[in-house]
Amino acid sequence: MIRTSTLPSGVRLVTEEMADVRSVSVGVFVGTGSRDETPSQAGISHFLEHLLFKGTESLSARDIAEAVDAVGGDMNAYTTKEYTAFYVRTLSEHLELPLRILGDILREPAFRPQEVEAERQVILEEILMHYDEPAEVVQERFSGAMFPGHPLGREVLGDPARVKAVTVEEIRAFFDSHYRPANMVVAAAGDVAHDVVEAAIANRFDVAGGGPPVRNMPGPDVRPLVVETRESEQAHLVIGVRAPARRSEERFSLAALNHVLGGGLSSRLFQEIREERGLAYSIGSDRVAYEDAGMLEVSVATAPDNVAEVIGLLERELDSMRAAGVSERELDVAKGNLRADLLLSLEDSGARMSRIGASLLLHGEVLTVEDVLERIAAVTVESAAAVARSVLGGERVLAAVGPFREGDIYPG
Repeated sequence: MIRTSTLPSGVRLVTEEMADVRSVSVGVFVGTGSRDETPSQAGISHFLEHLLFKGTESLSARDIAEAVDAVGGDMNAYTTKEYTAFYVRTLSEHLELPLRILGDILREPAFRPQEVEAERQVILEEILMHYDEPAEVVQERFSGAMFPGHPLGREVLGDPARVKAVTVEEIRAFFDSHYRPANMVVAAAGDVAHDVVEAAIANRFDVAGGGPPVRNMPGPDVRPLVVETRESEQAHLVIGVRAPARRSEERFSLAALNHVLGGGLSSRLFQEIREERGLAYSIGSDRVAYEDAGMLEVSVATAPDNVAEVIGLLERELDSMRAAGVSERELDVAKGNLRADLLLSLEDSGARMSRIGASLLLHGEVLTVEDVLERIAAVTVESAAAVARSVLGGERVLAAVGPFREGDIYPG
């Protein structure tokens, strides 16, 4: 059973009680991510993600790690472009521990200067590791071309120069501005009672204030082509178009369309480019949705000599799908996959906690699994074709990373 409530402080709480499990997963979702940073703050949300588990005035990072280890639990955090999440999973008999740890680090983080400096070096190493992965770099270049000059086009990890320069005072100011109760969702799933969690977090989030950040919608312009030249054995390509935002009623039809295009082993692109022609080992498509924008993208890695052929095949398939939509059989396979993917992803408390927490934060509601399955079942060939016409008719963006230059992509 899923229950929701809002505390006097403004914190929203959502819980899902699961029968026959002995674990509990608790997460805090903060409605601020990298898109809410100014250019001078680039990377500060990710920096904060690293720092909060470093402890409070009364708890060190070692204290927290030992407490979680002692009960066989695990903890982690991650940053996205629109929110940041922190979570702890333990046996349900230790529920008080994740509630206490998460409440404390989000209420009174220490931000000790020596720990900030140590974590700064860790983050710089993470950025260097990211730059060494062309498959990640091409995704970053694609986002930058899809949303030029907008925070959605920036990398979550941040700019190395800003990471090196950001001060403890700037980090504290960003935390104080954004990490406020009315900009948070607490989610818990597993062997847990809603009222117990509500009483526990009411004592830790007892000061009202805050709210979701004010955001600027990205403009309509895109950069059709961006190329980064680097010596590599493979060329990495991403091609895509703008797509509906997160809450669009078209999202279920678009999810099915994406699966037919490149989302599964039977998808058109996987079958033609990998299985039939052997032009790539890795190829797939994905739908990315934000509050006020979105994109549908295809990613592929191929030999540099095959770039022109692969791009031609990708564009031909996008044109074909825009013109003719999908078949009944393709749609049945896609809907079956979406249904199974949802159900298989909900077999542990951590996955369920993530689903309900992100849903309440990003959509303002939590659809039941039955509701989601009904919306998947309601997708028709006609609705998928309508989305194909509207989405795939948009201006295309191509990002490429490999041993070539911009003029090599579309010669002449």
